[in-house]
Amino acid sequence: MAFAPMGPEASFFAVLDQHRASLLAALRRGGGEPAGGGTPQASRDIYYTDSQLFGNQTVVDNIINDISCMLKVPRMSLHILSTSKGLIAGNLRYIEEDGTRVHCTCGATAVAVPSNIQGIRNLITDAKFLLIVEKDATFQRLLDDNFCNRMSPCIMITGKGVPDLNTRLLVKKLWDTFHIPVFALVDADPHGIEIMCIYKYGSMAMSFEAHNLTVPAIRWLGLLPSDIKRLNIPRDTLIPLTKRDQMKLDSVLKRPYVTCQPFWRKESQRERGRNIGRGRSRLHAPRARCGILSRISRIAPRAKGRR
Repeated sequence: MAFAPMGPEASFFAVLDQHRASLLAALRRGGGEPAGGGTPQASRDIYYTDSQLFGNQTVVDNIINDISCMLKVPRMSLHILSTSKGLIAGNLRYIEEDGTRVHCTCGATAVAVPSNIQGIRNLITDAKFLLIVEKDATFQRLLDDNFCNRMSPCIMITGKGVPDLNTRLLVKKLWDTFHIPVFALVDADPHGIEIMCIYKYGSMAMSFEAHNLTVPAIRWLGLLPSDIKRLNIPRDTLIPLTKRDQMKLDSVLKRPYVTCQPFWRKESQRERGRNIGRGRSRLHAPRARCGILSRISRIAPRAKGRR
């Protein structure tokens, strides 16, 4: 007796079968290409075909990742687009797959990261560097502080925390196209360090596609644990480390790409040394932002062209 999958996985394959059947039916009716020209389907649309069974979008995304891994093909080869949550601003222009011309600016309004990174073309920039910002709040604060104009020309991007697939793909595409210095600006805590590692080395969930998603040349700009003392950041801007934070830090310190980098390991151990009593520092502190601006102005010109 043949094996019959049950649960969300079965529903997922049923949706794909329905999608394929509708395309074939359209071909039979019209004798040509179906409406939309075989346009990739959004993973969010798959979720809404049976939201009660899937439960949440994460279930659908995990199934898609499992299938990509099993077939050893990039996610786009399945003709399924992921939802973007990232934002980008600064000196950058490009054309989307449908012909839409996008002109990012240095103003207070950012542009949403496109959902089809492979389809964008004609990328143009004069940027001297690309700055990855961990959190949306910090990203917006830098825009309000006129960061892009003060450090112009540059590009600034955020994945709003743990980056989505499209934000990682765009960072990779920008690096492959322009080879400008790429810096990461994250909180001086274990979660910030891990998010930087996702951009630089990849994530466990998408490890099979790391070569398409990572930029090993990314440099840790800050906020460094050592900056807390050097910049005299006030104690009232520090948030206590939790037990979960300590566990995350222990995990990060054991990873090969941290153990082989003395600077990273030293800074991570400083975080552990501060322990619960000192806590983790946020980038909202004015002194932290001023210190970062100063560091960028010193490092970016020297880093031009480095890989």
